[in-house]
Amino acid sequence: MGYDCEYDSRIEDDALIARANKDDRVILTRDTRLAARRVARGRTLLIRANGLDEQVREVKEAFVIDAAGLLTRCLRCNTPLEEMPKEAAMRSVPAFVYDTQESFSRCHSCGRIYWAGTHIDTMKREVDRLLNG
Repeated sequence: MGYDCEYDSRIEDDALIARANKDDRVILTRDTRLAARRVARGRTLLIRANGLDEQVREVKEAFVIDAAGLLTRCLRCNTPLEEMPKEAAMRSVPAFVYDTQESFSRCHSCGRIYWAGTHIDTMKREVDRLLNG
């Protein structure tokens, strides 16, 4: 949704808390021990629900979130995407994609190229349902 987020399943709690403090981030977690740590207080949101809908509801209750920035960041490395001229995508995307799409975006960090595939409408509806349904 355009939010600057990080995920690392291998990071140790101390390093995670240090990174959150350094980068002024909030830790979303289901780990009750992590959320209870004194050094993490004010930096964590303990997610108690099991299901996705309920988890999103918990985040919505804690923060103002919207989908204005949906699909504006690289799904691989979280860098904001940059629009690119169609011609620049010619050698990097399948011919069918090049022939049927008009808009392309590129991640400056990893070079990944994005376009509005057939799944985009389904994704938008699902995000709308989660946020407004």
